[in-house]
Amino acid sequence: MNTLRTFVLLAALTAIFLAAGWLVAGEGGLLIAFVLALGMNLFSYWNADKIVLRMYHAREVDQNTAPQFHGIVAQLAENASLPMPKVYIIDNDQPNAFATGRNPENAAVAATTGLLRRLSSQEVAGVMAHELAHVKNRDTLTMTITATIAGAISMLANFAMFAGLFGGNNRDNPLGGMGALLVALLAPLAAMLVQMGISRTREYAADRAGAEICGQPLWLASALDKIAGAAKSHENRVAEKNPATAHMFIINPLSGKHFGSLFSTHPATSERVARLEALAREWGKTGSGGGNRPASPWG
Repeated sequence: MNTLRTFVLLAALTAIFLAAGWLVAGEGGLLIAFVLALGMNLFSYWNADKIVLRMYHAREVDQNTAPQFHGIVAQLAENASLPMPKVYIIDNDQPNAFATGRNPENAAVAATTGLLRRLSSQEVAGVMAHELAHVKNRDTLTMTITATIAGAISMLANFAMFAGLFGGNNRDNPLGGMGALLVALLAPLAAMLVQMGISRTREYAADRAGAEICGQPLWLASALDKIAGAAKSHENRVAEKNPATAHMFIINPLSGKHFGSLFSTHPATSERVARLEALAREWGKTGSGGGNRPASPWG
């Protein structure tokens, strides 16, 4: 059901882009938007992960340059029966993390220096288990495509604003300047709402699957509780400039100071923590132990 819902929401996001193209330039705009949507999806499939990692200035690390963090990811990947992903660190004081890649064989996980500094090894394990759950569920491709289309809608909205103010008499535009202004005002909002739906659907599933991977729901619950507040007090400037990527992170990286940050792409942290605590009680994992798991770098 979650997969079907995600597919429907992705289709809705594409439909918003196509409708925006039609409102700006009529049938010609619809055709251009359709071709662009196909091209962007293909491009995203092969390259979006590299673009996002480069955008956030992520640096790849290994067992020599970041032995503890790399070891945690390696153990979790083994627990999840996943290929070892590439591991990255982002020099940013905001505690956060994300996963990307078109499939488990070409996946990458990234964490900020702020997250690694503030969290215990067990909490880091809970966060990275969540990110590997996204990889295992193949959410990473969905999230990168979503970011690409949402970013394109934002660019089209900016163009529409210009067209509405200075080129509203285009005869190919079915609603004239009003159509362009509608795109400028409503398309980003509609795209944001769809992003919220996609992210919230996938985050709850990844929280549960991540708890299964590390064996202890309370590790992630503690991490979410700790980083949610800290994330708000430390600005992520790259995310603020590229809000279409916000849904990729485990916690919303946007400060809420700008219009694009008014609607959260993530479920309420309190609800996520409550669900994980309920899961811990269901499993009888009320302590900090990780159950019958292999020896691990987090103790």
